[in-house]
Amino acid sequence: MSSPEKDIELSPVKTDPNPIKTPAGGTDKLKVAVDDEEDVIIGRFRKISSAKSMAATNGNIQYPTDLPPRSDDVEAGLQMRKDPGERDKLLENNVEVKNQVTKSSFRDMEKPSRFKDQPSTTRFQMEAKPEDYVTEESEDGMDSDDPLTATDTKYGKSFRHFTREALPRLDNYRNVLSLHAAPRPTLDELHNASLSRKPGQTIEKDLAPSGMITTNIKFGWVKGVLMRCLLNIWGVMLFLRLSWVVGQAGIAESLLLILTTSVVTTITALSMSAISTNGVIKGGGTYYMISRSLGPEFGGSIGLIFSMANAVACAMYVVGFGESLITLIPANAYMVNKEWDQAIYGCITIVLLTGIVIVGMEWEAKAQIVLLIILLAAIADFCIGSVIGPKSDIELAQGFVGYNMSVLQENLWSDYRPYEGTQSHNFFSVFSIFFPAATGILAGANISGDLKDPQKSIPKGTLLAIVLTTISYLIIAVIAGWTVLRDASGEVLDVANWTMSNCGHDCRYGLHHSNDVIRLVSGFGPLIYGGCFAATLSSALASLVSAPKVFQALCQDKLYPYLEFFAKGYGPNNEPVRGYVLTFIIAVAFILMGGLNQIAPLISNFFLAAYALINFSTFHASLAKPVGWRPTFRFYNMWLSLLGAMVCVAIMFVISWITALVTIGCLLALYLLVSYRKPDVNWGSTTQAQTYKTALSGVHHLNRITEHVKNYRPQILVLTGFPAERPILTDFSYLLTKGLSLMLCGHVVQGPVNHRAREALTNRAYHWFNKRKMKSFYSIVDDVGFKDGASALIQASGLGKLKPNILMMGFKEDWLTCDRSEVVDYVEVLHKALDVHMALAILRVEGGQYSSDALDDDLRAYLHDVTDKNLSLFSHSMGDNKESKSTESLNTHSVGSSLSDVSLDTPQLRRAGVSADPGAAGPLAPPATAATDRDHAPKPKEKDKERGLGSAVRRAFGASVARRASSFTSVEQFTKRQAGSVDVWWLYDDGGLTLLLPYILSTRRAWSSCPLRVFTLANKNTELELEERNMASLLSKFRIDYSALKMVADITKRPRDSTLTYFDKLIAPFRTHDDSNDATGITDADLIAARDRTYRHLRLRELISEHSSNARLVCVTLPMPRRRAVVPPPLYHAWLHAIATAADRVLLVRGNHAAVLTFYS
Repeated sequence: MSSPEKDIELSPVKTDPNPIKTPAGGTDKLKVAVDDEEDVIIGRFRKISSAKSMAATNGNIQYPTDLPPRSDDVEAGLQMRKDPGERDKLLENNVEVKNQVTKSSFRDMEKPSRFKDQPSTTRFQMEAKPEDYVTEESEDGMDSDDPLTATDTKYGKSFRHFTREALPRLDNYRNVLSLHAAPRPTLDELHNASLSRKPGQTIEKDLAPSGMITTNIKFGWVKGVLMRCLLNIWGVMLFLRLSWVVGQAGIAESLLLILTTSVVTTITALSMSAISTNGVIKGGGTYYMISRSLGPEFGGSIGLIFSMANAVACAMYVVGFGESLITLIPANAYMVNKEWDQAIYGCITIVLLTGIVIVGMEWEAKAQIVLLIILLAAIADFCIGSVIGPKSDIELAQGFVGYNMSVLQENLWSDYRPYEGTQSHNFFSVFSIFFPAATGILAGANISGDLKDPQKSIPKGTLLAIVLTTISYLIIAVIAGWTVLRDASGEVLDVANWTMSNCGHDCRYGLHHSNDVIRLVSGFGPLIYGGCFAATLSSALASLVSAPKVFQALCQDKLYPYLEFFAKGYGPNNEPVRGYVLTFIIAVAFILMGGLNQIAPLISNFFLAAYALINFSTFHASLAKPVGWRPTFRFYNMWLSLLGAMVCVAIMFVISWITALVTIGCLLALYLLVSYRKPDVNWGSTTQAQTYKTALSGVHHLNRITEHVKNYRPQILVLTGFPAERPILTDFSYLLTKGLSLMLCGHVVQGPVNHRAREALTNRAYHWFNKRKMKSFYSIVDDVGFKDGASALIQASGLGKLKPNILMMGFKEDWLTCDRSEVVDYVEVLHKALDVHMALAILRVEGGQYSSDALDDDLRAYLHDVTDKNLSLFSHSMGDNKESKSTESLNTHSVGSSLSDVSLDTPQLRRAGVSADPGAAGPLAPPATAATDRDHAPKPKEKDKERGLGSAVRRAFGASVARRASSFTSVEQFTKRQAGSVDVWWLYDDGGLTLLLPYILSTRRAWSSCPLRVFTLANKNTELELEERNMASLLSKFRIDYSALKMVADITKRPRDSTLTYFDKLIAPFRTHDDSNDATGITDADLIAARDRTYRHLRLRELISEHSSNARLVCVTLPMPRRRAVVPPPLYHAWLHAIATAADRVLLVRGNHAAVLTFYS
């Protein structure tokens, strides 16, 4: 009977130093103790990895037991296979593997842990072997523990089971939405050893065979790119318009025209090759390349225009097919007339072509091969016919005279004439008609999703096609100009006198008048018709495929509204059938609308716009130089790409400036539409890279500029905590900066915040900024007290000259009831700001600044847990699974939620329970009522506290929780128009900041109707008028508009007894004896030493209450905090309290005593 199953431990691994021989007659074997049976399994890996290193994995490598074994091995390079028969030889059926374990990795997290019971145990469930089971001894006396021969378990074959680290593999770098993506372990999973991936997060490739059979049809560079480009470039223009181009422009200008076209297309092809080799190219072709390079705005606009251009081009090629077909039909056989018959045949043709592409890409590819063969035969037939020469007098009469030097000389220069009733042509009008012949260079790139290797196929196939077609066009143009007359009557009688060209306006043949020149020169005429049909139909097929493919990719990205309908694909190749139908409708409309010469210029502008953006994309990427710009195609130049873009735009305007303006207008409108909709996409465009480069360059440039008082800007570091918790303080700070200067919201958290929570809070803060249309930054410091966190923000915030110069804080309302160390810390933060020469601003608003209206109860519970001074809930390891789930939920929800409702901050301070009325007879409020604003908020339920942070966050961010809109009732104090004045008590010269901030506030729309009143101290009572005139002159020179100016002469007057009594009650909790060691107390000596200052501040309180009680805002110079224990922190805070509570809204300001105002120009 076999022994019960047991877990085999990896450590310690011991072998018996004294092997026991079997009786004579048996095979020499070793007895292996049951405790040492792991040697048979682990084998040679014992020499690679010690048991200690295995235990370091902390038992989180897990294995599936219910999945079918896989027949493939994606990491065969690292794993070793053995001969199937070796197991029977070595184990001799004495070891039976109960559970066949499939290949796994640390990523398979829903499987049971292999270290379930002990930190170094691997769960291989095996039957214990009989005691007499032995293994063969190797010749050198060492145990045979080779995994190649000892076991067939997956464990002995893969190195990645020994570590949680991911080996460098392609799947680790795939897009997260890819079916084959295999995300590497996160930094938290590796750094925090006890943290494991959430159960259920299995990797797709581990569950399905990697060798999945697919029916998708993929093309190589010849069949997918070269053939399509050749067929598209050798299009309708080759047979129907090239001879006419030679007649109009002459041989010389025709060659120049062809070379100009080739230069534009070659530069564009080089740029396109650079883009296509800079990463994997998916479906969408030109749209995909431009959108991923320049961003969704440019990509979306050009994608829509380009899809339209291809649809119209399809109509153009079908019209060309109708023109060539109509020449074979006698006039008496027309159904209606020539124009309508041509349209009817075109519509029938487009129906047949649409049916071919809907059937599938495979049939379309087969049709392309046949058409290419016919086309090559037709071109060869033309060249052979030119050598044979005219075969009859009729051909001579129609202008084909063979190679003739006089004809060459006559046709060498241009002869522009009117055509089809239009004005006389010129080089650029002819160029606009011929240029669509070059648009085929994108035929291969447009089906990038159907190519096996777009990165290699697109450059190779496109450039070779340009070279071949350019040579063929040049040869055919020279042959046509050398062998055919410009004008020919077609009368055989004129051949004898060689007067075929003396027909004047009645000529029907020749380069100028006939589109049948290519057939006339050919050796076998019907083959030319076949070539013409093949060229037009192949180009139409390519355009009919390209337009829906590009349009489908555009619709799948959801850049424009109401277009998702066309994103759906059908069949194994995801065919855009709906796009085919739309392209069919557009093509039929243009077929019925006009002829070839009317359609061609419009298409030329559309394609030129696409070419210009392709070239600009390459130039922009090379200019921005992002690290990700690493194209494997090296034969490009950024300045050549810029030249190509400029040439394309210039040609657009030369061809037709009206059409060019229409095209650019369409692009601009589509660009603005995408910019307005702000699609949620992030493709790492070069626009982002250029934004970063420009910003960095601007900061460096700013750092080299010497500061000047005229360019002073208030750059504010405001300690808001999470901005949504204190919207009043945040909004007031933004009123001063208004996107014109730096604003940074600082957030100090006493508890630790892991990376996921930090990212979530940051995302939500910026989401709240965007919703409120604020331009601000957000910075969080965790795991420190308020003083240390604020000190870190003060010293480390900013970059170069772009750093805060003002520290703004909320008034500490609970200073009477909080721990005295908090009062000391608050004052120490003020000292630290002054140490680094930062200005100070403290805002107090009646009723406090904390607003919990935007916070749900569960969110409030979460925030309370994080910021609770008893951090017992937060004391567990950051790698704890419950914490991980909490922060994961927080992070997941951060993208789609309105983030005005999360904060991690120290408890909010509220106004202490001290009466603002100096004459109030009532006693001070008891300490129990002097609670913080947050204490007035609904408290979390006790059971929520018991359940901890994870449950609170999960409930808070559940999909069923209704989102609360931010409350604007309290914020309206500063953001809405209200009556009242802005009173400035400019007591001491701090550089002018006390006066400048209210003035900036008065320039805002919500404060523009508030008059500015200035109060300042008089030096001598006998010189009030003189000092008032001097002050008025100073304000005038500062160009500060004010409504009233008052000189305060009695600041040194003793305060009223009621005020002194009020102050005594205020500081009573802090009073102590002179010989006390309490550093936070107020002694009689302190009061005596600061008596004069105390009286001035209390008198100031009385004056503010008297003159500014109805003011909308009172701005007062902040009393200077003194170092070296001159003024105890509680006494200083009592001064602040006395001044700040004199009105409903008070701003205490102290500049850094550097001038911020000047009267010099």
